[in-house]
Amino acid sequence: MLKRSARTSAEDIRQQLAARIISGALEPGMPLDESELAREFEVSRTPIREALRLLGASGLVDQRPHAKAIVAKPDEQTLTGMFEVMGYLEGLCSGLSAVSMTSSERQSLDNLHTRMAAIVRSGDLKAYTLANEEFHNVIYDGSHNPYLAEITYSTRQRVQPFRRAQFAHPGRLARSHAEHGLIVDAILQGKREDAEAHMRSHISIVEGAYQRLTQRISP
Repeated sequence: MLKRSARTSAEDIRQQLAARIISGALEPGMPLDESELAREFEVSRTPIREALRLLGASGLVDQRPHAKAIVAKPDEQTLTGMFEVMGYLEGLCSGLSAVSMTSSERQSLDNLHTRMAAIVRSGDLKAYTLANEEFHNVIYDGSHNPYLAEITYSTRQRVQPFRRAQFAHPGRLARSHAEHGLIVDAILQGKREDAEAHMRSHISIVEGAYQRLTQRISP
């Protein structure tokens, strides 16, 4: 068996634990024991600590000095604020991409969107999730503003567990791809205001899909 790097292990563990917390399999208030998790995932405690740190940044884990991490969930107001900031940042990236992307970058974005259509038809949730993150990364980079790209990516890391969860909502892949189409068209046509507006709308819809999903799976 190939040995995974600590960074890869931490990300994989973060994703799995986030899914359990969001689905309710791990309830708020439950302690997370580093040693037990290390045995379960067959890794050292180092990637476990990193995974818990990342979950803490998303508000899914409460970490206190000299105590076990506790499962948590951000309250509705906090989560709404996170998505609101995400919408503004990604909207700005999209708007700048509409006027700053090179012709090759525009073509790459269009090609990626076309490839994602086949993924939607296949219903491959994991593949779409990964392609979706690549899609947004292309737009961050297309802004040609490295600082904006950096803070947008950092913010997405905090919101990522909730963004990923919303794809479990029935029909969400197709709707997500259609929303992407509006963004791509605006960027390809150099329409800055439209690109920004469509991206902000997309992030708002993502938040709504996540909220509906959590209401559906709540006990």
